Amino acid sequence: MIGKERARLSRLRNQVRLWLLVLVPIAAGLGMLFLGANSAPDAKIIAVDLDEKSLISPVQQITSSAYGEPGDDSLRVAIAGVLSPTKTLEYYQDLLSYLEQKLGRRVTLVLKPTYSEINDLIRGNRVDVAFVCSLAYVKGKDEFGMELLVAPQIDGQTTYYSYLIVPSASNARSLQDLRGASFAFTDPVSNSGYLAPAYQVSLLGTTPASFFSRYIFTYSHDNSVMAVAEKLIDGAAVDSLVYDQLVNDNAELAAKLKVIARWGPYGIPPVVVNPALDSRLKQELRDFFLALHTSDKGAEILANLAIDRFLIISDDAYSSIREMKAKLGW
Repeated sequence: MIGKERARLSRLRNQVRLWLLVLVPIAAGLGMLFLGANSAPDAKIIAVDLDEKSLISPVQQITSSAYGEPGDDSLRVAIAGVLSPTKTLEYYQDLLSYLEQKLGRRVTLVLKPTYSEINDLIRGNRVDVAFVCSLAYVKGKDEFGMELLVAPQIDGQTTYYSYLIVPSASNARSLQDLRGASFAFTDPVSNSGYLAPAYQVSLLGTTPASFFSRYIFTYSHDNSVMAVAEKLIDGAAVDSLVYDQLVNDNAELAAKLKVIARWGPYGIPPVVVNPALDSRLKQELRDFFLALHTSDKGAEILANLAIDRFLIISDDAYSSIREMKAKLGW
C-alpha cells in the first residue's frame, strides 16, 4: 500500500507540475500589456488580450501619451502561440519595433492562447496582420479567404517538419512504441503539433484517444518540448523549427531529448492578412517584409530569428496539409 500511495503522489506531483508548465505561460500572456511598454526602454509595442471578459481592457480602451489615442492608425499584429508568451515577446520584440519605425505607425501586439482565437481575430478584422500556423492558415483560407502575405525562408527552405520527440532515455524508437503512453499535442489547430501526428496515428488504424493512455494540449511548442525534457510526458509532436532553435541554444536541453520520427515536409507557417485589409496597407506590409534582409538592422533582426528572409509563397505549398485534413475528415 505504501508503494502504491507513493506512486499515486508521484503521478499527482507530475500532473501539477505539468499544469503549471502549461497554465503559467498562458496567464503570462495576460500580463503582456505591461511587458510591451516596460520590457525595453525604447520599445513602443503594446501587447494586449482582446477578450473583453478578461480583466485587461480591450485594445480600444487603452490610452497612453506615448502611443497616441484610441482610434488612431495603429497597426494590430497578432502572433499565434507557437511559442509561449514570454518567448514570443523575446523573439519578436525587435521585429515589431522596427516595423513600427519603418511604417510610422504604433504597433499593438495581440496575444491569444489558442490558434483558433487568432483566426477569429483575423476573420473579424480585429487585427491587421498575423503570424499563424500552417494548419490555421489552411482553415482560415478555406473558411473566410485568409490571405497569404509572405513566408519566412529558413536555411534556404520554405518548409518545415513535425518532430516526434521523447526523453533521451526512452526506449521508444518509433510512434508504434508509444502505444499506451502519455502524449503532448500543441494546439487543436496546429499542423506539426496535432494534425500531422494524428494523421500518423490514423495510418496505424486507430485514433489518439485509443492509441495513447492520455494526452494533453500544451498550447505552445516550447511547453511541449519542456514537458518531454522533464519527463512529465512520454512523447510529443513539435514544430521542427522551434525544436531546432531551442536545442541549438541549449546543450543541456538537447541532451535530455531525442527525435525518433520526422514527418513532412510541409509549407512553412506564414504571415497572413484579412482579405479585406486595405490594399495600400497590405502592400506596405509586404514591401516591409520582402525588403527586411536588405538593411543592416533588418538583417540583424532576421538573424536573431534564424530567418534568411521573407518571400512570396503559393497556396499550393500547403496542399499536403489539406490532404491530411481531408483524410481525417476534419
